[in-house]
Amino acid sequence: MKLKTLARVLCVLMALALFLALSGCAPASTDGTDSSGSTTSSLLTMVLPILLIIVVFYFFMIRPESKKKKKLAEMRSSLSVGDKITTIGGMVGKVVSIKDDLITFETSEDRVRVEVTKWAVSTIGKPATEEPAK
Repeated sequence: MKLKTLARVLCVLMALALFLALSGCAPASTDGTDSSGSTTSSLLTMVLPILLIIVVFYFFMIRPESKKKKKLAEMRSSLSVGDKITTIGGMVGKVVSIKDDLITFETSEDRVRVEVTKWAVSTIGKPATEEPAK
């Protein structure tokens, strides 16, 4: 899902939650009748938007981020000698050796060797190409 679409969906859900919360704050009855049943429904309309917001944040923000972290950790643990990598700093090279959390890779034909930690590896394989600016 595109970021703009996600932002629009979140805005609509937040507006709905705000509407429900504000409607629950209004007095239920002004004619002096017993309102013991309406306090339960009023409480429910105040708690429901908060629960809705928590569920939306979980499914749209927390869950995808944890999946992404798990995928990156799996990719970094599957590194092997000879893989072509790109670091988070943009350096591209071929893995020469792996020791615990340290990776040594060669960056060019001149055999310049650079040592980085595993968490600094961004991708394995071809370097990611950037999209042209619109």
